[in-house]
Amino acid sequence: MNRTIRTTEDVFALLDRFFPPAEDQWDRFYADRSADRPFFVPKPDENLVSYLDRGLLSPGRALDLGCGPGRNAVHLASHGFDVDAVDLSSTAVDWAEERAREAGVGAGSGAALRFHRASIFEARLPHDRYDLVYDSGCLHHLPPHRRIGYLALLDRVLAPGGHFAVTVFAAGAMGSEQPDEELYRLGGLAGGLAWSPDELRSLFDGFVPLEVRPMAARTPGDGTFGMPFLLTALFQRTASL
Repeated sequence: MNRTIRTTEDVFALLDRFFPPAEDQWDRFYADRSADRPFFVPKPDENLVSYLDRGLLSPGRALDLGCGPGRNAVHLASHGFDVDAVDLSSTAVDWAEERAREAGVGAGSGAALRFHRASIFEARLPHDRYDLVYDSGCLHHLPPHRRIGYLALLDRVLAPGGHFAVTVFAAGAMGSEQPDEELYRLGGLAGGLAWSPDELRSLFDGFVPLEVRPMAARTPGDGTFGMPFLLTALFQRTASL
């Protein structure tokens, strides 16, 4: 049968086929824990720690999108947040659950931390609204057409007055700067998409930008993760919808 498109989701599924299957890709990425990948360190993002230290964020319900091995989810739970963390890779989620147990957070610890092996668009979450949506490295690995669902997800789950924080590859430092249209011709995301501060502000123009800056560099001996090839941003939703 050649005529299969009837819904918007049918269009999205067709466009997904321009890109390699993501689940297998991320399972392979996380399979070798000894690999020299800066994102594997068991440390929270320096910008997240900074937001907490400066009182920009207060404990509440948090949703971690593309949580990987759970370093930021564990940190949030250890600071009193009720956390749901989602990742497409079962290998990453297994690792994250191990880290949570080692850190003494999660099941049986009194800290609320739940990991979900699912697409961020399909995860069955226990709460309708979250005070914080945190994304460290998910957005820049989404095909362009999936940004529509990403914005819809934020609109659905972020509470009035809530905060949204995102970390992406920084334009001019790391990641592909190819136009969206060209990515479909290439059949891939070239390792991840680079974003400029203006592009982030434009994408999330329905939110109030509180801070948009390069991630501060951190050394291996520091207690937080920081790489200057990343761009961080903190937005807030207006108090009324």
